[in-house]
This record gives sequence, C-alpha cells and structure tokens, in this order.
Amino acid sequence: MYEYQYIVMDTGGGIFVNNLEANHRKIIDEEAAKGWRYVGYVPMEFSSRGGMSSIDLIFEREKRDPGAARSAGEN
Repeated sequence: MYEYQYIVMDTGGGIFVNNLEANHRKIIDEEAAKGWRYVGYVPMEFSSRGGMSSIDLIFEREKRDPGAARSAGEN
C-alpha cells in the first residue's frame, strides 16, 4: 500500500512563462531524499489566459507498517 503527499506549487499562470525559477527540481530532489517518489502533477488553478497558475506536485512512498518495526526489534 502507498501513501501520497501533495505539494502546492505556484507557476505564475502565463502561457509564455519561464518556470526555471519555480524551484520544482529542488522540491522533487528534497522529497526524494526523504523517501518520496515524484509521480506527477495536477493543474489546480488557471489564469484568465489559460495558463496553469498553480499545480499539485504528487509524491508517493510505501506506507510504513509500525507493527513490522516492533516485530523486528527496531524502534
């Protein structure tokens, strides 16, 4: 079973926008270091010109079973 995490990211919303400063790569790298795997995004808000102004970055990881750690003698 998996658990999911959603991180809202503002993108600016323009059609011709340079998203190099949106920090999406930094967010993905930071979450990967915490054990999360990037799986995609969902547009959440749009500008009046049709550009995406915010998105949810979606991450997943296997759900940890707290009972498994106890039975293995780990804390």
